[in-house]
Amino acid sequence: MSNICDVTGARPSFGNAVSHSHRRTRRRWNPNVQRRRFRLADGTTVRLNVSTTGLKIIDRDGIDAVVTRMRRRGVRT
Repeated sequence: MSNICDVTGARPSFGNAVSHSHRRTRRRWNPNVQRRRFRLADGTTVRLNVSTTGLKIIDRDGIDAVVTRMRRRGVRT
């Protein structure tokens, strides 16, 4: 499963892990992406890779508004 949110576009970010002795090694921070199934108003279901921020956006705006916004952007659902 890819670590990219379909709603927000959140991707892994990269940086350094700094130890107690201040040695730096590369690491990455993955977004909390989960595969969820949503039912649209017309009865069809959509599976999305959604981060927790994306879930809050879906709760706030509604799944139909979010899916239409995604389709306008060109994301296949």
